[in-house]
Amino acid sequence: MTATAHSGAAALPVRRGEKKWTEAELSEVRDQLAAEAKELREEIDRAESDIALRLGDAVGDAGDDQADVGAKAFEREHELALTHNARELLAQTERALERIQAGTYGTCESCGEPIGKARLQAFPRATLCVTCKQREERR
Repeated sequence: MTATAHSGAAALPVRRGEKKWTEAELSEVRDQLAAEAKELREEIDRAESDIALRLGDAVGDAGDDQADVGAKAFEREHELALTHNARELLAQTERALERIQAGTYGTCESCGEPIGKARLQAFPRATLCVTCKQREERR
């Protein structure tokens, strides 16, 4: 049986021995993900503005010595990497929210077995069960 967006929290898969999801538990996870998505969007917007300002200052940096140029380049690369990571986290968060809406939240994307309620409560963006995640990490 596959869950649909209308079948509710109790229809989401759980591992053997786990209690079914309650609407309150699912709502808590959904609210947490939505809050994190909002924070990530704000963080990305701030970082993009900062990066744009730094790039605009490049003309003013023309007289800097090599050490200053290197330090500023390192800072820019660091900010770009952090922004990239924030975008990745946002994509994972939005994907989890979409899976909740679609009723597929909690199903391992690799083997189709339940991910486990406890794992999802600890790491709500999980898309793989522990076994598949361990297998992926060994590759």
